[in-house]
Amino acid sequence: MTPTVLGFRKAAPDRPRLSPLLRLLILTQLAFNIGFFAVLPFLAEHLGQAVGMAGWLVGFVLGLRTFSQQGLFVVGGALADRYGIRPVVLAGCVLRIAGFAWLGYAQETWAVIGAVLLIGFAAALFSPAVESEVARQAVVWEESGGGSRTRVLALLTVAGQAGAFVGPLLGALLLSVDFRTVCLAGAGIFVLVLAGHAWLLPQHIPGRGGVRLRGGIGKLLRNRRFLALCCAYGAYLLAYNQLYLALPDEVERATGSQTALAWLFALSSLLVVVAQLPVTRWVGDRLTLRRSMVAGLLLIAAGFAVVAAARPADWTGTAGLLPAAGFVVLLTFGQMLVAPVARAWVPDLAEEGRLGLYTGALSSVSGLIVLLGSSVTGTLLDTGLPAAVPWLALAAVPLAAIGLLPRR
Repeated sequence: MTPTVLGFRKAAPDRPRLSPLLRLLILTQLAFNIGFFAVLPFLAEHLGQAVGMAGWLVGFVLGLRTFSQQGLFVVGGALADRYGIRPVVLAGCVLRIAGFAWLGYAQETWAVIGAVLLIGFAAALFSPAVESEVARQAVVWEESGGGSRTRVLALLTVAGQAGAFVGPLLGALLLSVDFRTVCLAGAGIFVLVLAGHAWLLPQHIPGRGGVRLRGGIGKLLRNRRFLALCCAYGAYLLAYNQLYLALPDEVERATGSQTALAWLFALSSLLVVVAQLPVTRWVGDRLTLRRSMVAGLLLIAAGFAVVAAARPADWTGTAGLLPAAGFVVLLTFGQMLVAPVARAWVPDLAEEGRLGLYTGALSSVSGLIVLLGSSVTGTLLDTGLPAAVPWLALAAVPLAAIGLLPRR
């Protein structure tokens, strides 16, 4: 028989393969994002045109979805620590199926809000459960001689990005029928995920034991090094969020429309799918976790600086898109360094047995930072300051995050 080390099969001496559990969880991330992004990109237009919601109400509904998902990650993570990942993931899949099916038939505002809240809370259950277990298994893989844990977390990032790329293509194809078909297809994907996990996900995972729900939050709030990582990661997410706030403004200024925006998003997704694993492998062999995050944040700051340097020239047309493309490339490479490393760092800072809580808190705290920071950013872009000033201010955000990173 093939020898194993802590559940990881040895493919060759000192080179263990990923365990079946890790492969399942990484494929789970792919399936989650295909189902989710088959529906989400078309939701705003459906609410505005088919349901007839006012613009402010559409924005409110989309904000509720974000809050019910990102803001409640900490709840899902705590439940995974207490009851294990299997019941939490399965419950999340059931809620997502019900939410998508409900959304497909919802015509009244209250029904749409209920469906959207259900969809968001479903992700708040299964995402931190999956991410925390992948992080825990990545540490075991590293300790068994497989190499840096960031490689496993990079696989998770690639799977998620591939799903985010394929999902909208599937949704656009089905939208030729109607939005209800898109929603039911998304629900169908989660039916398959639910069936697969009910069959393949273990009842008990070695090394994971239930802990009490009480007491974890207090220690988390006193964990200064972890909160520092949350703030730094939140600053990164605020910078990354400019793909949806500052970049569209720059593209419209340069070309008079936002048509090129889709191509820039596709460029970002393609870069992650193609380059994430080689970049992570190269960096993981040379840099510590902290230095990897520093390098990523510096690249992101450089992306904003490229646009700031070009803005006084006021280029338009194809030439005007070059700074925006440079920003996307640098931001994406910075993301490749920061995102897997931040998740890989959490197990070193988390309390024993509460990795789910800490993984969820990383998303919830950083999501709150993005929520507060985005309003400031929007104000900054609308103040009529010299063209380069907002981009220079945004470049300062990832630079400030470097100073927040834990030292040890």
